[in-house]
This record gives sequence, structure tokens and C-alpha cells, in this order.
Amino acid sequence: MIESPHYTAEHEIFRTNVRRFIERECLPHRKAWQAECRPPHALWEKAGAAGLLCTKMSPEYGGADGDLYHCMIIIEEQTRACFNELAFYLHSDIIAPYIELYGTPSQRQRYLPKMATGEYTAAIAMTEPSGGSDLQAMRTRAVKAGDHYLLTGQKTFISNAQTADFILVAAKTDVDAGARGVSLFIVDVREAEGFALGRNLRKIGCKVQDTSELFFDNVHVPAENLLGGAEGRGFYHLMQRLPEERLIMAMSAVVNMEAAADEAVAYAKDRRVFDKRLIEHQAARFELAEAKTVTTVARAYLERCIDLFVENQFDAEAGAMAKWWTTEKCCEVIDQCLQLFGGYGYMKETPIARRWMDARLGRIAGGTNEIMKDLIGRSL
Repeated sequence: MIESPHYTAEHEIFRTNVRRFIERECLPHRKAWQAECRPPHALWEKAGAAGLLCTKMSPEYGGADGDLYHCMIIIEEQTRACFNELAFYLHSDIIAPYIELYGTPSQRQRYLPKMATGEYTAAIAMTEPSGGSDLQAMRTRAVKAGDHYLLTGQKTFISNAQTADFILVAAKTDVDAGARGVSLFIVDVREAEGFALGRNLRKIGCKVQDTSELFFDNVHVPAENLLGGAEGRGFYHLMQRLPEERLIMAMSAVVNMEAAADEAVAYAKDRRVFDKRLIEHQAARFELAEAKTVTTVARAYLERCIDLFVENQFDAEAGAMAKWWTTEKCCEVIDQCLQLFGGYGYMKETPIARRWMDARLGRIAGGTNEIMKDLIGRSL
């Protein structure tokens, strides 16, 4: 059980429901979804019916009025089942808050209840072919034309786009205003003439989480779909939300390295090498001792970060530190653990190999770790 005054028995009941959902509705379909490189839209409706979506959202819009520990539980359970690429967190804990916190009343009423039920699925589009971490340099443009905007540009590496009903798109509404010229638009993809969904990109890992290119050719976006109804607030909104996104990435990293370490210990106790169990060899024990120590420290650090977030004391610097350190250590620990499996660790069908492939994304997504260190350095 998580050690925190904010973690309750009610959270544990929720955990049981999450575990049951993953075992019944997800694991039997993993191979098929990996082959398709995306889950079916119906999964989201099942998740909504089971109460797994938008757990932090206000009950006014169909949410459960929960906290970040509900997100943590979902990540823990799907990661321990080696199915951490299911992007429930992206839909519920990253995109939905943009609309709930910054949207107009009509935008909240139109989108949030359907996000909670899974009728609508969502994606967010920031990264472009010319760059990802430097958001101010984006080239996608939105030009006002009467009661609508004309959206032109290209995005790439966009998760959830293959099944998304709408996409939150960052674009420049004033090319000369720098960060103050960025705005966010809600693009209903089924109604967007001039919008083209590109190919589903094939990644090293996270196979079930679809990742796409997006193309906008003078797409007519109603002015009422400008998030919050005011131009120039997009960069501010993005910066406000990134610390939580990076904390969520830290959650995934810590749980992934914990699961890898547990699997390596179990394997080392069973595998025999030179007439001894692998764990009886000092070199293997030392590797496992290091993994145990790092994961223990990472867990304590993570839970403290979540407490700070729940108490509204978690800032951008804290998010950058949590994200870069945990994702780096995750890759190190999993690589150590994979080595103990020998040739079996290099086989794609083994959990440790899948963890190794999936973990590598953490050091890139949400802002590269080099950018995280630069952000921290600027505050010194």
C-alpha cells in the first residue's frame, strides 16, 4: 500500500477494480492490439463504464472528484501487467484538465461528460516535424476569418490520434508575439474538412499506444472552439500543465523499474548457472542489490512528489527533476535486469524485453531529459 496520508482504503478498492478491468478487458487482447498498433475505440467506452476515465474531474461533468493517486493506481496496475502503453492517463489526466480548467462553460459541457464515459476520446498536438521541446518555434498557424479560424500546419508523434474524436491543437495566432502568440484549439476531427490523419507510426516500444502524423490544410475551426475563448493563452496553459504531465511520466518510470526488479529477482531465484541458482552468484546479487536500492529511493521520492502535488506545492522545477531522474534510472535498472536474463531477455515476447523497449520513450517524451536539466539549471 502506498505510504501517504492522502492514500486511503477507498483507493485500494479502486485498485481492485482497475486490476480486474485490465485482466478481463485488456490482457486477452494485447497481441491483437499490438499488431494493430492501437486499441479499439470500444476500449475507451468500457473504461468509462468501469470508472477508469477522468477520475479527477468534477462530478458536475461526470468525473469522480478524485486525486492524482487514482491516476497512479491505474499506471501501477497496467505497468505491473506489462501493459503500460495504454494511454488512459493522457486522455484523463493531461487533456481533460485543459478543458475543465481553461475551457469556456459551453466547451466543458460539450466535451467533458463524453470524455468521462469514453464516448469521446482525445489527443493533444504540440510536437512538429521541425521540433518538439521548443514550443515557441512551432509553425502551425491559425488565422481568424470571420466566425472561424483557418488552421494550417503539421504535427507529428501524436498519441491517441488514430482513435481520437477531437484533438487539442497548439497553433500560432500571432507569429510576432513569441510565446504570447500561441493558442489552443479543439479540432473535431470527424467534421474538419482539410484535416488528414497520417500514418500510424511504428515505434520501438509502446506498441499499443498509437502515434500519428497530422496534417492541417486550411481547416475551418469554429471560433467557439478556441480554448477559453481568448487568443494568446495557449503557451501559458501548456506551461501550467506540463509539471503534472512530467510527474505522471515519473510514476510510470518508477513502477516500470520496480516491476523489472521484481521479475529479475524471481528469475534469479529460479535460474541455475554452474550448479547454483543465479542469485547465489555474488555478481548477480550485487546487480539486484543496486536495483533494489534505486527503486526504493525512487519510490520514496515519487510519493513525496505526489503529496506535494496534492498539496499544490509542486512546481515546474520539481516536475523537471522528477521526470529526468526517474526516467534515467528506469532505463538503467531495466537494462541491468535484462542482462541477468541473458538471451531470454533479448526475446521480444518476454516482459523484461517489452519493459526495456517501452522505458526508452520516457527520456524523450514530455520534453527531453536534456531540456529538463536546462530548465532546472536556469533556476539555480
